[in-house]
Amino acid sequence: MTDGDWRDGGFRQPRPAVETPARVTDPALRRTLAAAGLPATGRFLPKAGWVSRVWVGDEYVVRLNNGQFRDAYRHEAAVVTLLAGSEVPHARHLAHGDGPDGPWYISERLPGRTLYDAWPAADSRTRQAMIESLGAALRALHHVAVPADLLPPWLADALAGKPWPAFHPPVVSATLQQVEAARRLPGHDSRLLADVTDWIQERLPLFAAVEPALVHGDLHGSNVIVDQGRVTGLIDFAEALAQPADVELDTILRWCARAREYPPTPDEQGLDETTLTKVPGWLHGAYPELFEREQLRERLNFYDMYVELALYAHHPQPDIREVAQGRIAGLLSGHNHLDGLGW
Repeated sequence: MTDGDWRDGGFRQPRPAVETPARVTDPALRRTLAAAGLPATGRFLPKAGWVSRVWVGDEYVVRLNNGQFRDAYRHEAAVVTLLAGSEVPHARHLAHGDGPDGPWYISERLPGRTLYDAWPAADSRTRQAMIESLGAALRALHHVAVPADLLPPWLADALAGKPWPAFHPPVVSATLQQVEAARRLPGHDSRLLADVTDWIQERLPLFAAVEPALVHGDLHGSNVIVDQGRVTGLIDFAEALAQPADVELDTILRWCARAREYPPTPDEQGLDETTLTKVPGWLHGAYPELFEREQLRERLNFYDMYVELALYAHHPQPDIREVAQGRIAGLLSGHNHLDGLGW
């Protein structure tokens, strides 16, 4: 849940006044550490975020959620439990709970920094090594046994008619449901939605025999920790769910094509897309089976259609819904952000 603006509704947390390591003086941090039975000692670096306050310590990372995502940390803890004994690099869960400052989650501190932070200064060889390591991590993730009905509680709420705090990851079985939600909008484009319905129904058979995998659901530069050219951990499993494995490519390839829409905080810039052009090829080389689904492009277009429909049907801002409507029309004509990736 590190992403923001049009993709999650823009639930922004203010940037801390300073971002230098400090003793534990913040009352919310002290209360959270006490609730977890951890000493309020050491130095912590406060970090800005879209939906969380974060403190990075020498040994562990503390997060406080703004409450928009129901049971997000309980869900993340359950997913991390599934990873036990696997080869998936991840941060060990230490404790989570609810307190006067909101839901909280504490995990071990992983070596390194985010891929987003490491990318600009890395040379081409190091970048390729990091992406190849990411491919190995994803292969391990997608082979973890997962309950077929795994779904974040906040996403289940949204699909049941409650407010939408985020508009991804795609849920194949709920795609037509988004069309029906869009039809309830005043002034909706009924002809467009009729064409979308036909388009979806033609492509649903592509997913008839697919086994669900454990999918991270929000994988981009801010949710991958790297050190010395390798991935030391995938982080933030609050959007993890059981879906076809290639759903993972939906966010990854959108990040490559529209990296500026994925800043780690409201006050920072996303990466330059031109520096990510080789990422799909490197990832394909490291994890080719992720790209070997029959009619992969149509499947990826389908996932993209879900996201744009969810935005069109549920986003509170009219201008964002208008952008989504234009992108839906583009998909119907066979075009989207994948056109420019060159693979």
